[in-house]
Amino acid sequence: MQDIIKQPVLTEKSNMLSEKKNTYTFIVDKNSNKIEIKNAIEKLYNVAVDSVNTMNYGGGKKKMKQTSRGISYQRNKFVKKAIVTVAEGDIIDLYENI
Repeated sequence: MQDIIKQPVLTEKSNMLSEKKNTYTFIVDKNSNKIEIKNAIEKLYNVAVDSVNTMNYGGGKKKMKQTSRGISYQRNKFVKKAIVTVAEGDIIDLYENI
């Protein structure tokens, strides 16, 4: 399960979503699907998951930059995020291990 869930996303927007809509954001493995993510969250945090939405970021078009050694091409880092909606009454405490 630790292979699927890499880390939680702790931003102002994700904190606001967790307070208002009971949704939490995680960075997950790029090869995992929604069912695996749901099972991993339920086992790690002992909560009931209502829905899982995923997003893929980065890894797209190459960017060119000029360096002292010549032209270098670089791609953005590929990241997959999962937005998990938890059942009403369940809470995930993301700050307990800090």
